[in-house]
Amino acid sequence: MTNPTQALERFVRPKTILLTSYRRNGTSVGTPVHIAVNREHAFVRMWDKTWKFRRIRNNPMVEIAPATWRGQPTGPASRAHARVLDGSEALHAAHALACKYPVLHGFLIPLVHRLRDYRTVHIELTPN
Repeated sequence: MTNPTQALERFVRPKTILLTSYRRNGTSVGTPVHIAVNREHAFVRMWDKTWKFRRIRNNPMVEIAPATWRGQPTGPASRAHARVLDGSEALHAAHALACKYPVLHGFLIPLVHRLRDYRTVHIELTPN
């Protein structure tokens, strides 16, 4: 068994990953998302009305792979477990994303979500 910190080490530098979630019928759907890694946890942010959030809510097993901003994988995929965060955990995830992407996740995305009255959801990814 690999150490979770080692398993997520290759996701520290890439700005974008391909997050693959699964529909109820088992079909996989990949979506490029920003990632921030903090020790043995990785964090992503999404709006709660997105299909990827609904798929993760129904099936928390996902795959993550380093990718280009367009979603083309640049490395092998790893299986992970996704969990929706609340309260102080969500604030920690937001801070981790804001540190890695100060303008985008520190200012622009939170502003747009507030203006459009979107509920932002932070997801923690832990390797299996």
